Amino acid sequence: MDERPAVAGGAPAPRSVGILGGTFNPPHLGHLALARHALREAGLDAVWLMPVRTPPHKQPEPGLAGAEQRLAMCRLAAEGIARLHASELEVERMGPSYTADTLDQIHEQKPEIRLTLILGADMALTLPQWRRPHRIVELADLAVAERGGVGRDRVMESLRELRVESGRVRFLAMPEVAISSSLIRERIERGLAVDELVPGAVARYIAEQRLYMGLAA
Repeated sequence: MDERPAVAGGAPAPRSVGILGGTFNPPHLGHLALARHALREAGLDAVWLMPVRTPPHKQPEPGLAGAEQRLAMCRLAAEGIARLHASELEVERMGPSYTADTLDQIHEQKPEIRLTLILGADMALTLPQWRRPHRIVELADLAVAERGGVGRDRVMESLRELRVESGRVRFLAMPEVAISSSLIRERIERGLAVDELVPGAVARYIAEQRLYMGLAA
């Protein structure tokens, strides 16, 4: 099931939603583990996988999957997982995909939803440098997964200038998952299997679309 954060109709809107953004090039089991932990530990009604259209601070690399393909893979990754959905909001919005703009858009159209931004501790350290960071923490709580040796104290210290109340930051008790999209792309380029790193439907889509092959050419 796919769900548009701002235009979904029919059933009542969820009261609390986690936003898990990224390029998802491709989405993998680490992303799904993070989403599941956030659902459980942050008490969320739903998590939306939010693939970016254009990463604001990354130059596009040749040979990678396009926005529509990444959205399709996120939809496949979310299939069969209760309360996990893929959102096309950023893919459909032109221009760079800024988190503050996304949260603004959702809040504008669904102000009753309580938002939580899900991110790794390494990304949380950089949050004060994001576009309109004060607006981000005004609109969303944070669910943070410790990773890369970045502990809670260091994250909270980095967020001090944003004046985020500690009660609005939840740290997820999950082991670090040693999977990355770049590792998966490298394995595919080398002709190695990735079935244990991505959902089966995503692995089949990658093979059918012949994604990430010949990146080193």
